Amino acid sequence: MTAVPTTMTAIEIKEFGGPDNLVPATRPVPEPQNDEVLIKVEAAGVNRPDVLQRMGGYAPPPGASDIPGLEVAGTVVKAGSGVQKFKVGDRVCALVAGGGYAEYCVAPWAQCLSVPDGYDMIKPLPCQRPILPFGPMCLTAVAFRAGKLSLCMAVPAALEQQLFSSPGHRCACLYHCLHR
Repeated sequence: MTAVPTTMTAIEIKEFGGPDNLVPATRPVPEPQNDEVLIKVEAAGVNRPDVLQRMGGYAPPPGASDIPGLEVAGTVVKAGSGVQKFKVGDRVCALVAGGGYAEYCVAPWAQCLSVPDGYDMIKPLPCQRPILPFGPMCLTAVAFRAGKLSLCMAVPAALEQQLFSSPGHRCACLYHCLHR
């Protein structure tokens, strides 16, 4: 494994507005905390909160990076001492509070999913948000395999294996949180 650099390129919001306000900048590589992994980012998702943040309509949560990007996929290059599942070299996708539009991003290990070897890193991005257990959630996954459509309703733990079980698998996921 290559040594982790001290600086990285990240995409900053120069000023609120259109996509032309996203600019590359040099930032320190974040250091993972006890329960976090450092991911060398190979793919980052673009979603509505990222667009709203760029336009000035969404502030990152307190303590989160000001770098946009809530969904990443890549390889673990460093792990905190409290990480229970992942190790250096593991391929993961993760849902993060910010910082995904960068060469490196930290993520709590519990918000990461394994990505099998040989699986394209871009494909897991649209599937991870509904899989990860963020509060009470109702989950419906629509899986497309070899031209066939199947509807799966499952708990998040059982769904990881279903969604990433074959390299040719495509999925689209829908979810909504239950508010009581």
